[in-house]
Amino acid sequence: MTATPKSSTPSAEYPPAPWNLTANAYLSLWTVPAADVPRLPTTAAPLTIGSTALVFTAWFDYLPSGQMSYHELLAAVAVQGGRTPTGTVTEIWVDSPASMAGGRALWAIPKELADLDFTYGRGFTATAGTGEDWIATAAFSPRPGPPIRLPATFAIRQEADGVPLTSAVRSTARPQAAASSWNINPSGPLGYLAGHRPRLSLHLGDARIRFGA
Repeated sequence: MTATPKSSTPSAEYPPAPWNLTANAYLSLWTVPAADVPRLPTTAAPLTIGSTALVFTAWFDYLPSGQMSYHELLAAVAVQGGRTPTGTVTEIWVDSPASMAGGRALWAIPKELADLDFTYGRGFTATAGTGEDWIATAAFSPRPGPPIRLPATFAIRQEADGVPLTSAVRSTARPQAAASSWNINPSGPLGYLAGHRPRLSLHLGDARIRFGA
């Protein structure tokens, strides 16, 4: 898929930075051999524990109460970033052309379009695929927890024309531990996670996110 050309002025298709979003999010933390993670930009080095890298996957249901409403699946690798927790998005899919265009133009995030289906019931289930093949499916069962809203600050570091581009992110959410079950296409773009199990999964309820703060 052809990248949207970068522009110094925001397109009418998406809001200017920063984006103020609200979401329900379902996250999992994975540990995989550092040699297995996708190739990172030359300006980013993975944060490792021994020879193990940390990978975060997340399903985001961005709600109409924010500036944009769409679904998203992403994978990000924790990278060395000083005092602020920092990650590099290596794979990401959305079902909004405007989000794809804005993510690429504003922050060099390599968004692609995909079919994303979210279902709510006793828990949360999600599927992601393209016209070519399926990517992943997952089911989450949040566990009861205190309704405490907690803040978080971190950064996303991408690469634009060989130069690091770091974007600040601030959020608050109500975290809950969750049980999760993932099924990942071993031949797909997330295949490096197939055969592994998440170390930790969370549901972030009523998340308020300021991206590009």
